[in-house]
Amino acid sequence: MNNTEFFKQAKFGMFIHWGLYSLPAGEWKGKRTEFPGEWVMAYNKIPVKEYEQLAKAFNPIFFDAEEWVKLAKEAGMQYIIFTSKHQEGFAMFKSEVDSYNIVDATPFGRDVVAELAEACRKYDMKLGLYYSQELDFHEEHGGGVHYVDPWLGCDWANNWDWPDKDKKDFRICLEKKIKPQLREILTKYGDLLCVWCDDPCEITLEQSREVYDLIKELQPDCLVPTRVGNGLGDIKSFGDNQLPDSDWGGLGESCVTMNHTWGYKGYDNDWKSADEILAIKEKVNSHGVNLLLNVGPDYLGRIPAPSVEILKEVGKKLREQEK
Repeated sequence: MNNTEFFKQAKFGMFIHWGLYSLPAGEWKGKRTEFPGEWVMAYNKIPVKEYEQLAKAFNPIFFDAEEWVKLAKEAGMQYIIFTSKHQEGFAMFKSEVDSYNIVDATPFGRDVVAELAEACRKYDMKLGLYYSQELDFHEEHGGGVHYVDPWLGCDWANNWDWPDKDKKDFRICLEKKIKPQLREILTKYGDLLCVWCDDPCEITLEQSREVYDLIKELQPDCLVPTRVGNGLGDIKSFGDNQLPDSDWGGLGESCVTMNHTWGYKGYDNDWKSADEILAIKEKVNSHGVNLLLNVGPDYLGRIPAPSVEILKEVGKKLREQEK
């Protein structure tokens, strides 16, 4: 079964947002945010040198890739999408391109993507990797230079460390970091279900096509969501927490959070119940769209206990429905 055929019948996947942002957990210098935890660097305008210190404290000793994969299977999920690099610019894999990664920059020193890929192979779980193909707050030439998020109220580029927008050239970041790291994740970790691009903003059609074509060159069967930008992509990716209103003819996916954040926030405990999640799943599946349900592990590598309990209940109810 190729990836397109698999995706059509998969119906349910686990999204995992995990990075350095799990350490502040939504708080910075005595202030809590109402916004998602993974954008903490941007809306607090944290300088790169200050944010880099988080890597020195990142030691998630309870991370267990097999535990995560087994939980996804118990919940009835058929695939996992993991954030190999989010907008903060920190790679959760061993990168030869940039030492700002979990192996070289943290006391943990382990390749999370490698361990997750191995566990997925062991338990017959499809793996896809999220990779932020335009935004990168760690880079002077990261994209989104002229865009301010209307909801978060913050820049989509690091304009606090490097305020001179006229000197920025996304092509430099694309060639120096983005494409080389995409090549790494597509050649080091086996066959991928998809490379989950995100947040196209000012990326040009030519640049989106370069990203898309690179993915297809290295893994022709690897799927790409429409968030690669400029009308390209194999999977219609609906907006965050957006549910389709009608049938979708091609491949489609709705990504939904279990609370109000994607990355871990220690004080966000407004969890969707198992029944609410099942109702969302039924709605999106009825329109031919998969549900990609997010969990945000904490700074020790644990999926929060309420998420675990709810997902186990979801799986139990799904098995009862099948009887």
